[in-house]
Amino acid sequence: MEILDILIIGGGPIGLNCALEAQKNNLTYLIIEKGTIVNSLYNYPLYMRFFSTAEKLEIACIPFISPAPKPGRQEALEYYQGITRQRGLHIHLYEKVLKVSKIGDIFEIETSKTAYKAKNVIISTGFYDIPNMMNVPGEDLPKVKHYYTEPYPYAKQKMIVVGSSNSAVDAALETYRKGADVTMIIRHSEISKNVKYWVKPDIENRIAEGSIKAYFNSEIVEITNHSVIFKDENGKVNEIENDFVLALTGYLPDFDFLRNSGIELQGDCLNPFYHPETMETNVPNLYLAGVVCGGKDTHLWFIENSRIHAEMIVKSIVTGRK
Repeated sequence: MEILDILIIGGGPIGLNCALEAQKNNLTYLIIEKGTIVNSLYNYPLYMRFFSTAEKLEIACIPFISPAPKPGRQEALEYYQGITRQRGLHIHLYEKVLKVSKIGDIFEIETSKTAYKAKNVIISTGFYDIPNMMNVPGEDLPKVKHYYTEPYPYAKQKMIVVGSSNSAVDAALETYRKGADVTMIIRHSEISKNVKYWVKPDIENRIAEGSIKAYFNSEIVEITNHSVIFKDENGKVNEIENDFVLALTGYLPDFDFLRNSGIELQGDCLNPFYHPETMETNVPNLYLAGVVCGGKDTHLWFIENSRIHAEMIVKSIVTGRK
């Protein structure tokens, strides 16, 4: 079995950037991705627009040309998947990494299809796979969705949108404009300050005029087939009729996978340990790249500020070989 210089887990933008950096330094590498290329972006809402401008989403100095100031999901898919084709990146799709073990100086990587060996491993798995559950009765009902794609299925439906982040705000506005009766249940006292600046006034105005109902400092207690029961800011328990619940309460990295790979997780946010200058974890030659570095605090890292991880990691690997 060939022993790779680098095995990269995750084919998102940062994983691709790591591959491009390895390619530039003549290192043997392989990306293992459990879905399609940039799978997380593929699962974003169909009409989502990025907060960042196109140049801040670029990797390996390859121009991202967009006619709009803020590129959307489809443009990003074309850009990143186009790079993968044009640069001939080595990537295996629809293959899930199950286990990473280190035997001496070599990593053994077990997947859903086969096994690999590598001198170095980069985990760049993001955080979009595991919903941050509310842990309330009825959350497993078919009417409850933790991912939002498009508004059309929700026309003329009584909607509960849980959360106040970008995804929740986009879903509330889009479904409202397709004729849904939208109520937001929000744990905090206001719409998140991280909401896109051109969207935030829109949702606040719709709430102020009563077009979208919002309960702040409130939490869902139970979900039934035909209603949602929640506690408001005064501690009063309310029940309202409901057809669908979009529980857009955020997502988490796969902490079990990180632990099982030997990575130390620290504090309440389960921040994985890594050296800030090399991105190497407490396991020698096992690296982290991208948003997975933030633990539960998923707003710490995003594409534009974690692109540098690829260069840092490969520099550490190349320096260690000399």
